[in-house]
Amino acid sequence: MSRLAYAIDRRLYLNITDRCTLVCAFCPKTRGDLHVKGYDLTLEHRPEADEVIAAIGDPRDHEQVVFCGYGEPTLRLKVLLEVAAWVRGFDVPVRVNTDGLANLVHKRDVLPELGAVVDSLSVSMNAQNAEVYARHCQPQLPGSYTAMLDFLRAAPAHVKEVTATAIDGLPGVDIIACERLAKSLGVGFRRRVLDRVG
Repeated sequence: MSRLAYAIDRRLYLNITDRCTLVCAFCPKTRGDLHVKGYDLTLEHRPEADEVIAAIGDPRDHEQVVFCGYGEPTLRLKVLLEVAAWVRGFDVPVRVNTDGLANLVHKRDVLPELGAVVDSLSVSMNAQNAEVYARHCQPQLPGSYTAMLDFLRAAPAHVKEVTATAIDGLPGVDIIACERLAKSLGVGFRRRVLDRVG
């Protein structure tokens, strides 16, 4: 059975798609493992908003609801926005973990829509330059690195809390340079650890 919602600590994570705009070499999914903390995130189908809402139950049971599975949640933008608006109706904070390529994919600025229903964004920067990014993230769309940086730069005007992340332990990734880049874009930074998810 598809696992649409899974809890880690006091947060509830929502798994709304198995599609992604990147094929990250370090992602467990790329290596054929669809498990996080014992949860099987295999999706039998891509759920509609009512299915996700039913899987959530009472959002007030959690301190935060996070859109994050083994796919890119903004690829299901309509579902994401509808579910996030519903969650926010309970005064529960909403976070989206994203690759920052929504504007590139949808060919328009979706940040105003996200900002209306999302409290925080965690954006996978993953590298201090396009070459290292391409090596590890293997983007499927041309111009992905630049588009991700543009998304990060624009996001704080719409979303209260914006954080760029990068994974320590990947060859060629300079964490200090990534943090410096994030600060130059006006966003926060968080160092992640290789092979540690959830």
